[in-house]
Amino acid sequence: MKAFVFPGQGAQFVGMGKDLYDNNPVAREMFEKANEILGFRITDMMFAGTDEDLRQTRVTQPAIFLHSVILAKTLGEDFNPDMVAGHSLGEFSALTAAGALSFEDGLKLVSQRAMAMQKACELNPSTMAAVLGLADEVVEEVCKETPGVVVCANYNSPGQIVISGENEAVKAAGEKLAAAGARRVLPLKVGGAFHSPCMEPARAELAEAIAATEVKSPVCPVYQNVDALPHTDPAEIKANLIAQLTAPVRWTQTVRDMVADGATEFVELGPGKVLQGLVKKIASETTVSGMQ
Repeated sequence: MKAFVFPGQGAQFVGMGKDLYDNNPVAREMFEKANEILGFRITDMMFAGTDEDLRQTRVTQPAIFLHSVILAKTLGEDFNPDMVAGHSLGEFSALTAAGALSFEDGLKLVSQRAMAMQKACELNPSTMAAVLGLADEVVEEVCKETPGVVVCANYNSPGQIVISGENEAVKAAGEKLAAAGARRVLPLKVGGAFHSPCMEPARAELAEAIAATEVKSPVCPVYQNVDALPHTDPAEIKANLIAQLTAPVRWTQTVRDMVADGATEFVELGPGKVLQGLVKKIASETTVSGMQ
């Protein structure tokens, strides 16, 4: 069985999507439609901007979404998933590619999500750090014991967890984790503490937008971040999308559940190769490839 997976923030690069725009009329039309919807030429930033341009959350999230979703669209009948999933922002790409959200609605939600997250970051200085080489339970325990807000935000693969929260709390937890034997603790270049209680203002804002958006049954099960389980019911999909902003991304469990349900082949659609690397670590017995 074939699973298509969609990357999240951090996968962007200058020049992303340009080949699609130049060589495919359907892609070009969709990119131009996106420029219209967003009210600025995101294609200029994607194709010829600076790394700095692309790192702004309001640009990064729609850019990755567009690259992934337009790529899926141009595959035509070759986009034939038995199941899909996306990492954080990538969940919106997965839902749109699988027909649960229209292209226009998906893009609008991603843009609103990006703006709401940027606002939440400005309200409360916060950050994230990757922790390598420790068991999940050790990282969870240290986060629990550390004063202030710091939580496990991304369970990316065995031995790779991202922690998220207030600046001081993340720093203190990082020092404790290094002392506990972490191979590395790497501060991430992000605008703030995604997938943590610091995103509560963004969650509240996005909940309204999601509630007002039509979600249909997707063409195949979508494995969602909050519980790593397959969903096709529009009401459940909406509830999980709202919860996603403050809940951890359970990527390790998602891939394991997809494999348990029959996935033997994973294809990453979108910029970068991050998910291909993670899937290989989680499920080395599967075939893994990607398209950009």
